[in-house]
Amino acid sequence: MGNIETINGKAHAAAARMGIREVVRRLNASLGASMVSAMAGAKDAKASYRWQKEDGPVPSDDAQTRILLAHRAWTLVADADGDQAARLWFLGSNPWLGEVSPVEAIHDGRSKAVMDAAAAMVAGSFNG
Repeated sequence: MGNIETINGKAHAAAARMGIREVVRRLNASLGASMVSAMAGAKDAKASYRWQKEDGPVPSDDAQTRILLAHRAWTLVADADGDQAARLWFLGSNPWLGEVSPVEAIHDGRSKAVMDAAAAMVAGSFNG
């Protein structure tokens, strides 16, 4: 694994190249549509199913920002620790985020805190 900043930068660039629909497809496959919709701030738990379709609606700018944040965090944690650990990381109360889940922190737009928590997870460097 390379350094965290390099991995994070590559994930950001990859998401920009693949487009929001493909990012949503990948997150739906990894985390499930309900979780993706919740992180993005959608009221409908199935909204992300529609976002992934070529003829579907496009998520709002705020939702896209959250989706891209989720993708970067997913990439960082899953590449280091595997898909199952990443799923558990997204769902569980997280000490790096004040005991809220990354899903909730992403929904709240806490970009830096989420990426710091993902980096700390990968590095195993939580100091309370």
